[in-house]
Amino acid sequence: MFERFTKEARTAVTTAQEVARDASTRTIDTRHLVVALAREAGPAREALRDAGVDAAALVASATTELRAGGLDADALAGIGIDLEAVRREADRTFGADALDRAARRSGGHIPFTTDAKKSLELALREAIRLKHRTIDGRHLLLGVLRANGPGVALLVRHGVDPDAVRVAAERPHAA
Repeated sequence: MFERFTKEARTAVTTAQEVARDASTRTIDTRHLVVALAREAGPAREALRDAGVDAAALVASATTELRAGGLDADALAGIGIDLEAVRREADRTFGADALDRAARRSGGHIPFTTDAKKSLELALREAIRLKHRTIDGRHLLLGVLRANGPGVALLVRHGVDPDAVRVAAERPHAA
């Protein structure tokens, strides 16, 4: 399957790994793929733009959300823990960005979640359905939409209509 990936699609997968590493997350899910596709120039970012998405704003907001490390500040506040106070204390004691550095130090391979793997498989199915010989970022984006996991939830939280993205991604383009 990966031999059919265009350079853009391969870059998106690599960038998703970088996004996960930078955000200190332990897995790569479809949110990381969405950020990667919105970050890199190509058909996927064009489809997002055509659907009315401000890719730069989406990337900035989603990156901040991912950097929360999966920690839900509101949920922690509900049990009396101020996440920002914990971060400030860790920074004061251990230096700037101590929590993020500690998470990154675990290093190594970051595995793809089931939904991310499924979205890559669905990207192949989307390319076949559209009778395209290669898999590019639009197919990855369609795969993310079909997987209907955290990547779609991320888009919805940011006011994006997944159906509008689907229509834009399915429009004929130079393959």
